[in-house]
Amino acid sequence: MKKFLSKWAVVGLTLTMLAACGDQETNQSAEAEGGEAGTDGGTPKYAMVFKNTGNPYGEKMMDGFQEAIEEVGGEVILRSPDQPTAEGQIQIIEQLITQQVDAIAIAGNDQDALEPVLKKAMDQGIKVLSVDSAVNTNSRIVHINQADPERIGRSQIEAVSEMINGEGQIAILSATSQATNQNLWIEWMKKELEEPGYENIELVKVAYGDDLRDKSVSETEALLKSYPDLKAIIAPTTVGIAAAGKVITDKGLNGQVIVTGLGLPSEMASYIESGVSPAMFLWNPIDVGYGAGMASYALVQEEITGKVGESFEAGRLGEKEVVEDGDGTQIMLGDPFRFDAENIDEWKEVY
Repeated sequence: MKKFLSKWAVVGLTLTMLAACGDQETNQSAEAEGGEAGTDGGTPKYAMVFKNTGNPYGEKMMDGFQEAIEEVGGEVILRSPDQPTAEGQIQIIEQLITQQVDAIAIAGNDQDALEPVLKKAMDQGIKVLSVDSAVNTNSRIVHINQADPERIGRSQIEAVSEMINGEGQIAILSATSQATNQNLWIEWMKKELEEPGYENIELVKVAYGDDLRDKSVSETEALLKSYPDLKAIIAPTTVGIAAAGKVITDKGLNGQVIVTGLGLPSEMASYIESGVSPAMFLWNPIDVGYGAGMASYALVQEEITGKVGESFEAGRLGEKEVVEDGDGTQIMLGDPFRFDAENIDEWKEVY
């Protein structure tokens, strides 16, 4: 724990130095001195494309990506569509191809729909990697995985079982139905529920709030109406868990329906302190973006090619290794961390 806290002390200091992302609807650039020449003979251009604008988690990821690229020397381009759709990301990627960027790191809104445009980018020499939400292996060189998907999924069920004393109805409030990372975590949740000890827990529904606040609120309200005996909502999305926490609070259901999942400490602190969410989990989205930035640099500089067994220095994250990921490869960053009443005060000011 001391080692973990020391790492986050550094992150806390880093946050004070980061510039705000600003309006993600426009092409945001920050050019640093140094670095190797890009494909057009100038400063290399590193792009990150997140799922949609107005997402606090995505904004923190972009902060970390910008930090990494400014550290190694390069031009940073941060883009997101207004809505979390593949169509919006395709349009942005086409623009980035025209700009002749050197690398694109994308949190995919759809596993397969982006394949044609991402293959087009790779055919033109652009290094493509996915981060947070993977695209299929034909669409990228390597994936940056924030944590072990199995541990993310299983830990949600372990936690909720503890919170409801191993008995009652539960529901899942996810992002979009096409979000590959969310779907994989949910698969592992269902597998964990098949293990001995969960016989008295019933998963009644998986709902989708599309990572939009208003829709997540509506889906939470619908779950409460459809399942009056509901004991818990697991929301493996920062937008969804905050929306669910607000609905439970506003309806005065504290102590009757608990909320857990994956959330930002700054957004979930009040719900943890009130007991609406006894505990929730997350990794550091700044580190996820930072890792994607460092991996982008390593690919552009040909320090790695995305093959299993390769390794590179990822700045303050230390050495990272490329490992197997089904038919493709990935770079794993770490395990999810539990936030509860005992530690939320030390984290809510960090991110």
